[in-house]
Amino acid sequence: MAADQKARSAKTAAKRKTRGEEEIRLHCMAGTREARADLMAWSGIEEQGEAITLMIHHLHALGPQKSAPLLAPPRHEVTISENVSRKLELAYKREELRICRD
Repeated sequence: MAADQKARSAKTAAKRKTRGEEEIRLHCMAGTREARADLMAWSGIEEQGEAITLMIHHLHALGPQKSAPLLAPPRHEVTISENVSRKLELAYKREELRICRD
């Protein structure tokens, strides 16, 4: 007789626990999903878990110096135009005068 669903789930959970498996959840935006899908297609990988596991192991194999640039988040540079800078300065001066009067 085949095992019921609860028995199979319990057996699978016990097996995962003895192997030291840990579930990793990844919430990502559309651009990240597209990049992951491209990487999987280029490599012929069909399972997301396999792709992510391989990426982690390959990055780790590069070592700390070579993997660090690949894991550095891109930073956006914020530049404030002269026009906006003047408006901010005027607003700060108005606020300063308002505070002094209070």
